[in-house]
Amino acid sequence: MFYQFLHVLARIIFMILGLKSKGLHNLPKKGPFIIAANHVSMWDPIVIAVVTPRPIHFMAKAEFFEKAWMAWFFRKINAFPVNRRAGDRTALRYAMALLEKQEVLGIFPEGFRDRYGALKAKTGTAMIAVKTGAPVVPVACVGTDRFIPFGWFRPLEVRIGKPIIMTEYVGQKVKSATLDAISEDIMNEVRTLLCK
Repeated sequence: MFYQFLHVLARIIFMILGLKSKGLHNLPKKGPFIIAANHVSMWDPIVIAVVTPRPIHFMAKAEFFEKAWMAWFFRKINAFPVNRRAGDRTALRYAMALLEKQEVLGIFPEGFRDRYGALKAKTGTAMIAVKTGAPVVPVACVGTDRFIPFGWFRPLEVRIGKPIIMTEYVGQKVKSATLDAISEDIMNEVRTLLCK
């Protein structure tokens, strides 16, 4: 209920501010999928959630959950903690459990904010996709890095690419080099969207 209320409120606000979207038809209407996006601003998960009809469960840095009130808030908006500096098996298992429940997972594969999407992608997104067979939908957030404090009513756009199908890997033993390659393929799709 809390998520739905904030979703409607944020949608109204960002529509007034001129948020645009491209490729909404690429979002699966049912079944699990992973949103893999670039990360340039704290506004990224918000604008992605605004244009996505279904609720999204975003991975968020563990530091957000250190204070009780922040942990309460982030859990209410469907976020869950991940330790970005180490292989967080608990977060990975939780993410896979969400997909098994047919939910939508949101991840920033680079792990940290980067204006140009040039950081090397971590393998967590690829690992989750390979293990579950959930398609990965590449998403590019454009303009969120200039939204605040530089001024309101700047161009904001969410660009959504075609789902990357991962079912061929399900049940197979995938080498780390393959995970690296899949991770880079995902980020390359995101970078392509950034350039459109």
